[in-house]
Amino acid sequence: MAFEVVDGDQREVSAECQSLGEAYANEQGTSEARAFGDSYGSEIGVADTCLLHGLADDRDDGAEVFTRGEFRNNAAIVAMDELRGDDIGEDFVPLADDRCGRLVAGALDTEDKRSGHEVYRTREGERNSNRAMSRLESEHYVAAFRIVRRLRALGHMAYFAGGCVRDLLLGVVPKDFDVATSATPELVLAAFPRTESVGAHFGVVLVIDQHAHTRVTTEVATFRHDGAYTDGRRPDAVRFSLDPREDVLRRDFTINGLLLDAMVYEAGDRLEDCVLDYVGGRGDLHAGLVRAIGEPKLRFEEDKLRMLRGVRFAARLEFILERRTLDAIKQQAATIHVVSAERVRDELTKILTEGGARRGFELLDQTKLLAEILPEVKRMQGVEQPPEYHPEGDVWVHTLMLLEQLPAEASPTLAWGMLLHDVGKPATFTPPDPARPGDRIRFNGHVDVGVAVARTILTRLRFSNEDCEQILALIKHHMQFGDVMQMKQSTLKRFLRMPKFEEHLALHRADCLSSHGKLDMYDYAKTHLEEMGEEQIRPKLLLTGNDLIAAGYKPGPGFKAMLEAAEDAQLEGSVKTKEQALRLVREKFPE
Repeated sequence: MAFEVVDGDQREVSAECQSLGEAYANEQGTSEARAFGDSYGSEIGVADTCLLHGLADDRDDGAEVFTRGEFRNNAAIVAMDELRGDDIGEDFVPLADDRCGRLVAGALDTEDKRSGHEVYRTREGERNSNRAMSRLESEHYVAAFRIVRRLRALGHMAYFAGGCVRDLLLGVVPKDFDVATSATPELVLAAFPRTESVGAHFGVVLVIDQHAHTRVTTEVATFRHDGAYTDGRRPDAVRFSLDPREDVLRRDFTINGLLLDAMVYEAGDRLEDCVLDYVGGRGDLHAGLVRAIGEPKLRFEEDKLRMLRGVRFAARLEFILERRTLDAIKQQAATIHVVSAERVRDELTKILTEGGARRGFELLDQTKLLAEILPEVKRMQGVEQPPEYHPEGDVWVHTLMLLEQLPAEASPTLAWGMLLHDVGKPATFTPPDPARPGDRIRFNGHVDVGVAVARTILTRLRFSNEDCEQILALIKHHMQFGDVMQMKQSTLKRFLRMPKFEEHLALHRADCLSSHGKLDMYDYAKTHLEEMGEEQIRPKLLLTGNDLIAAGYKPGPGFKAMLEAAEDAQLEGSVKTKEQALRLVREKFPE
């Protein structure tokens, strides 16, 4: 028997001329395209003696045959292009997602391996058109697994690699899955219909998959050996490799140097048994260590950004920087300036927003990176504050306490606002005046100075204008909450309608909880924001510039003051119609 099909109701096609759907079993030995179809929607088709494609449940039970190329979105059984009978065996385990509960359990040896046919078994399952059959309910996982499966079918090695393997072992669902393969970029580009060559020189290709109406991109990187890093940022040249171990040895940290055999994992083996570990990464995960692969000094000389990445991983995972790794970062901290401002900015933002922000900045200080990257923040250390308002300690301790309240996935602008809200205090520190009994430490003008200092930092790190504007607004207005209970209605409403006011609220709350602990003004602002609503805070204007022109006023700089006076009265509730607003303007600004 060269070909066997077991369909949803377990009927077998094993003898010559026994029909199932449209074709005969003995016809599958020809190069002519044929297909099977039955009432359960389970279909297998052969388009060539060494090409097998299948479809499960096409929802209208039409017999389907797929030749080399792209499956439809509802395709279930992957194409096994160029996989001959003698390639079938324990190294290849195809699985299917037929969206309706059927599963291709495996590829088995055929009776006649020379025939180039594979044997499939399908079994009926619970119908659930929304359920993808995989061990992890993630479109990124499914997309990456399809890539691994396709590359393996074409005879290449392919594994999940890096952070996704680390996160799986830690019990965390990865956001993204990267694939490492022995296939060269040219072969990867040829293997998939939708790709982007973003770094083919370094062996990196993006493969694009449309999964459940979501566009998913997966980074596929060829095994490689890196040459010298003369600029401390990227290798001068790379040499592609067929050895996964060689690829792992050029990576940054042991916990990121793990590979996962996704085919074996998806077949049902324990996660731990599917991991390839050439560098002791699993042991370091268990011990809670961030350790550079090989010689730490060399790893950081290759790419200086790895120093910041090491801090980020240790902070986010609540791990410890291994001693030799920590020492190497300290020794090379001054060389971090060769890294572009954008890359430094992005890494700092991740430290602030991925969880463990306080620990991250304590490590930046411990590794001497803080003084190099953010000397303005380093200057907060030792700057005392009035204990009656700040019993927690100096400006640095206060800022760390704010960072401790930042949740994972916090807004980057809020995170940077918290970090820099008091950055003007070191320059404005004024000790108590001995000639004035009861005087205290003061920071007169620290808000304005802080805005200026922060602007310098944000410009240096090349923040976008939009992010810059929001971060500076958080710094500029963070002290205004102290006056919120005394504000006129018009002033209060203007205050509450600032863009992203929820971030102003969050900063003020963290500021209070990191000092005196009183939330009176936070509660007042939050309550009024909720009670007033958008219509009261931002009502449709009663008076516009066109109304002033129609009333006989000539356009000019004075319009701004006129319109503000009219809006103030409207927000206060003292005028309610256009006529009343125009009368107020005429009284205050006679022609």
